[in-house]
Amino acid sequence: MPIPPPSSPLPSDSPTSPPGASSSAPSVGEGATSPAQREILALGALALSRAIHARELSCREVMDAYLAQIDAANPVVNAIVSRRDHEVLMEEAGEYDRELAAGRSRGWLHGIPQAIKDLSATRDLPTSMGSPLFKGQVPQQDGIMVRRMREAGAIFVGKTNTPEFGLGSQTYNRVFGATRNAFDPALCAGGSSGGAAAALAMRMLPVADGSDMMGSLRNPAAYHNLFGMRPSFGRVPHGPGPDIFGHQLATEGPMARSVGDLARLLATQAGAHPRAPLSLADEPERLADPFDDLDAASGLRIGWLGDWQGYLAMEEGVLDVCQGALSVFERLGARVEPVVPEMSPERLWQSWLVLRQWAVAGSLSEVWTDDSRRCQLKPEACWEVEQGMGRTALDVHRANVERSAWYACLLGLFERFDALALPSAQVFAFDVDTPWPGQIAGRTMDTYHRWMEVVIAGSLSGCPVINLPAGFNPHGQAMGVQLIAPHRRDRDLLRWAHAFEQAAPDWLEREPEWRTPKAQPPR
Repeated sequence: MPIPPPSSPLPSDSPTSPPGASSSAPSVGEGATSPAQREILALGALALSRAIHARELSCREVMDAYLAQIDAANPVVNAIVSRRDHEVLMEEAGEYDRELAAGRSRGWLHGIPQAIKDLSATRDLPTSMGSPLFKGQVPQQDGIMVRRMREAGAIFVGKTNTPEFGLGSQTYNRVFGATRNAFDPALCAGGSSGGAAAALAMRMLPVADGSDMMGSLRNPAAYHNLFGMRPSFGRVPHGPGPDIFGHQLATEGPMARSVGDLARLLATQAGAHPRAPLSLADEPERLADPFDDLDAASGLRIGWLGDWQGYLAMEEGVLDVCQGALSVFERLGARVEPVVPEMSPERLWQSWLVLRQWAVAGSLSEVWTDDSRRCQLKPEACWEVEQGMGRTALDVHRANVERSAWYACLLGLFERFDALALPSAQVFAFDVDTPWPGQIAGRTMDTYHRWMEVVIAGSLSGCPVINLPAGFNPHGQAMGVQLIAPHRRDRDLLRWAHAFEQAAPDWLEREPEWRTPKAQPPR
């Protein structure tokens, strides 16, 4: 086992209490916006798109409502960073109105405000990646996913916050500070798409993009009562970048408050691209077809891995909340039964360590070998690179063999089950000033990411995985449950999620109420 990095406190120069946070913050949708604006914010992304295209709402009205909400809510959670100028955005929205008046629409996102995760390249906005080394850096071109969202009509108002280089499921960095949980600003937002999740839950965005290497679309969605989907590997092509063949752990994808919005955004992000030779050529628009089969979950076979027979440390209440969510499927006619994969989860973990360290070292080794720049990397990033630099080509080969063995194991499980289920995190959202949980249920976490080991079964599989909002514990903390489907069965996974949504668990309607962050201890 590699030597773990120290559990360091959040950096003292990191503004964990967002600038402008007020001790008398209003409730969501109150005080900061007019009744008409609150009606706009209540619409989902698809409904908003229909209203804009029917000319029931102007793009300027929509932009004005969202900017007012961002002005009010963002100081509480610190989710949207690198914001663009208000007047410039309003002028841009006016141009989109003129295009519609002339009979031209850019796509379903025409005039809809969006903020791109700060790991994805944007040609007209800084992509700092949460690192002081890249603060203010503006790429020369959009990433493939970003360009597709832009071409579909989205207006980018800024970026969403992320941990440094996306490392760790806790969204804090020394450039923008920490993002707080929308349901309780004293708690963390999860990560690494924590900014996207908090912005979406606070209705600062109608739908959001993110990326997922180690649960980064699933964990923050779970902490915010949202749907988040890690698509099949290759479904959403990534790039441009220096390596288009080797790194196969991370993928971009969508997050939303409804399955319909989730599917529509995924269809926009998805599709083959010549600069991504491993991308899937399936027709992406099929992903957004109407969900007509409301009995999609009838007869569904779900294998429940739970805590993998006690292997995974779980905070009290996590399994109960997840099993409560799975009971919704049982009421719809699905069968849920415990299952234990034949492959040891420790083998998965060792494979994961090698492949992740190899990938991170490949990305950051140039920075790490420069003494003047290495000191600006957070300890967890240095640890990943140091471990990766010590790995051999044979280590990487053996890790990929183990990963392949896991996929073969899954193929056997999918002969018995349509989907596999796991919690989306092993702990509920924790204090925003805690970098990562050092213990779970009395068991020590030996690395900064061991507390999220529950997600690697999905990440290593290359299969589509969705977070379903599973409900809340008695303390008001949200949790999610993951469903893993066979490779390329993204559409089926969306169908099952839609059936779950239509069963209308009462917790799906629950939204944040703003609360004052706890007083910060002296530093």
